[in-house]
Amino acid sequence: MSVIGQEMSRTGQWFHPVEPSPDASVRLFLLPHAGSGAIIYRDWESLLPADIAPQAVTLPGRHNRREEATYEDWDPLVDALHDAVLDELDDRPFAFFGHCLGAQLAFRLATRMEDEGGPSPVLVGMSGWSPEGWFAPTEEQSRMPEPELVEWIKKLGSFPAEVYDNPEMLALVVPALRADLRIAAQYVDDKAGVRCALASYGGRSDPLQEDPEAMKHWAGRSPAYLGHSEYPGGHFYIDAHAQAVTTHFAQRLQRIVASAER
Repeated sequence: MSVIGQEMSRTGQWFHPVEPSPDASVRLFLLPHAGSGAIIYRDWESLLPADIAPQAVTLPGRHNRREEATYEDWDPLVDALHDAVLDELDDRPFAFFGHCLGAQLAFRLATRMEDEGGPSPVLVGMSGWSPEGWFAPTEEQSRMPEPELVEWIKKLGSFPAEVYDNPEMLALVVPALRADLRIAAQYVDDKAGVRCALASYGGRSDPLQEDPEAMKHWAGRSPAYLGHSEYPGGHFYIDAHAQAVTTHFAQRLQRIVASAER
């Protein structure tokens, strides 16, 4: 079992593994899509090079934290996640990578940390989301009847096929998904940007991408934008292309850290 898998048995933990590798020179915080948790990055620790220590985030209300109340409002969630990250940091450089809702949260954490003038990421990876030209859920959609909600996430391929026909598994997934959709519906784009390096990733046939040029908007959000990488597949292209994405992102992160140390 992977370290992330072992740590999933613990409760009240934001990050998995709880302790990052002491031998790594840089840390990487991974933020998941709506309705999920650290488990979506379960393979990343074995795919990333040893000098990068990944820690995946699990929000309250799912997996090992399912007994905790979910956040349903944007600001309190960002506040809590911001404090959790700050409490976790040491003197090593760090980066964020987020997919979908995780990308929204990673981006806002980065802008807030830079605005505060304290520790901030050296690189932010944006996957499966753009602040412009992208589908934005509404409050009403987060409350649609369960059969409609399940059909919608089934089309996206959000969860393994066996989830959809298993009432017990759906009962675990749907409440967290509803809460996350309500949070995503509150996101307001104020044209904010980051000073750190930023890289974007996406699936070529993502059904949530409403504007074919949506990912190009990231070029205006960072003076150190590193470009967009696109892969075959839809919104969850990242599952099939984890090896390619981790290799590409890790190389960029290593170059940035090495350059800063010169």
